[in-house]
Amino acid sequence: MRRKLLVSLIGIMVVAYGALLATIITDSKPALGLDLQGGISVTQRAVSGATCSDASMQLAVEKIRDRVDSLGVSEPEILCQGDTIVVNLPGVKNQQQAVDLVQVTGLVYLRPVLQACQVLNVPDPNASTTTVAGGSTTSVAGSSTTTGATDAPTTTAAGGPSRPLSSGNTSTTGPASTTTAAGSTTTTGPAGSTTTSTTSPPLDENGIPVQKSDPNNPQILPVQGSKPPQYCYVGPAQGTGEVFKDDASATIVSGKGWGVIANLRSGAQGEDIWNNLARQCFNAEATCPTKQISIDLDGTLQSVATVNTPSFDTGNVEISGSFTEGEAKNLARVLNSGSLPVELELQSVQNVSASLGKDSLRAAVISGAIGVLLVLLFMVAYYRLLGLIVAIGITVSASLLWGIIVWLSRTNGLALSLSGIAGIIVSVGVTVDSYVVFFERLKDEVRSGKTLRNSATRGFQGAWRTIVIADLVSLIGALVLWYLTVGAVRGFAFFLGLSTLCDLIVAYTFTRPMVLLLARTKWMERRKVMGIEVTSHGATA
Repeated sequence: MRRKLLVSLIGIMVVAYGALLATIITDSKPALGLDLQGGISVTQRAVSGATCSDASMQLAVEKIRDRVDSLGVSEPEILCQGDTIVVNLPGVKNQQQAVDLVQVTGLVYLRPVLQACQVLNVPDPNASTTTVAGGSTTSVAGSSTTTGATDAPTTTAAGGPSRPLSSGNTSTTGPASTTTAAGSTTTTGPAGSTTTSTTSPPLDENGIPVQKSDPNNPQILPVQGSKPPQYCYVGPAQGTGEVFKDDASATIVSGKGWGVIANLRSGAQGEDIWNNLARQCFNAEATCPTKQISIDLDGTLQSVATVNTPSFDTGNVEISGSFTEGEAKNLARVLNSGSLPVELELQSVQNVSASLGKDSLRAAVISGAIGVLLVLLFMVAYYRLLGLIVAIGITVSASLLWGIIVWLSRTNGLALSLSGIAGIIVSVGVTVDSYVVFFERLKDEVRSGKTLRNSATRGFQGAWRTIVIADLVSLIGALVLWYLTVGAVRGFAFFLGLSTLCDLIVAYTFTRPMVLLLARTKWMERRKVMGIEVTSHGATA
């Protein structure tokens, strides 16, 4: 028994203090929320009079989240409130970059594929070289464009084939001159000279500029979820997602695995549009030489499908391939939202300063430290030696909690905000309550005439049930808050719940073995514990 108690005690201290030491050595810190590091808050609202539904708004939220996550913004806060979406981006300073990042339409377009999808060997986005001469070449971050003096403009990915210039890039050809790159402004002077000033557009994880969907022009767009990432050159849209009814569903297609069955609207609103595009692709006409139709949602291709028949007279479309269940369900949701599009317009863009948050953080830390110190002084004064166990236990809990927060921040983008710090400070009360419940039960056992060793064992057995019930109440409250709320309240609930879980772990693996081991020592029996004189026979005075 003694050996098990030692293993438990040493194990939790090694884990907690080891995690703290690892964060110090590696200089790891959690990411901070918008209120602590500043950033930008963007508010968008559905255009007045536009068709808007919960499904289409939710899809817009998820699309914004995909874009933000792909750029590594830590713990973005995306709130959907009726017909309004608020996006808070911690650490983002460039207003235009933020606006380009979060503006989505929620509109689905049907576009023919002009060149087969492939993996692009993307140039280093940090490289920037300019060569000026006859038949000049200008290369800027995230793109490589080559234009001859009289040749038609082409875009070349390093190591990949030349492709028609995608929309979003501008090219002007003249004698020995080049203009290029999305987000760039170029002034062309006399032959043999080029002046370029660039503003960096948002880049995805592959160094490709994040583009808005332009249904009127050809574009090079990424394929959703492709690994390794693939890009397709697609033509102008020849229809929208409104050709489908809102009853598309994911199902297992016989002999083909998971797929999607979507029903077409009748007549000119649905079947005619789809069949016209299907005929072009089936016959490999110039407008669709690859025989493939792509489904575009805000600049990302949700599906690229080969057309196997020139007409769909049955009124439904079967899309099958190497789908997982999740991918099929996501595509069905996209097709359903295509019949319920949402168009968002920008309402406001606000820069959020971190100065107020830092002042509030400093005040919260100081007040929290003073509160904890006063609690510890009271525990030492009232429980004597056992009060020191509380002090050590709080450092174990704090070290363990800090290590978990830093780890979650690095692996899952968790951000520490003022509300989260408030949840941690509140949880100190939950932690101290656990010690009070145990120590009071221990005192009752000692007063009943039992030895300190037996009192410690029986006291913890009785107190543990109370501790678990009390902490479960806090956990349930935190879970309900986290599930039903958004924003700062959700952050408060998460950190309160996390701290409560740490309290349960520390109470069983640290407090229990520490008190039980001390209760076995003769040195402990000869001292006043909690103000009660304990003899070797359990008598009290």
